[in-house]
Amino acid sequence: QVRLVESGGGLVQAGGSLRLSCAASGRTFSRTAMAWFRQAQGKEREFVAAIRWSGGTIGYADSVKGRFTISRDNAKNTVALQMYSLKAEDTAVYFCASGAGGTTPSSYDYWGQGTQVTVSS
Repeated sequence: QVRLVESGGGLVQAGGSLRLSCAASGRTFSRTAMAWFRQAQGKEREFVAAIRWSGGTIGYADSVKGRFTISRDNAKNTVALQMYSLKAEDTAVYFCASGAGGTTPSSYDYWGQGTQVTVSS
């Protein structure tokens, strides 16, 4: 089993940046893909970015390409999401997930509790 805890969310002005971090515990972390999803109020959970256990990027949502970067450190059991040029539409609860990999929530077995990102315009 993998336990995930996100941190780093907060309030930021449009154009600013934030770095989200997800700390994982569990012996299988290094063998799983990791992803970030987000869910805005009243909307479906949507894919943001994912990375293979090897460190290779699986992909990014079109809406964040060129602005967000996903990375992982298997030695520290962490995965990060660096976000630049934030927009009001990036406002959402951001979730870290662990699983087989892919761009849909069903591809992931374990989820964190989420961290709120609010971008003021």
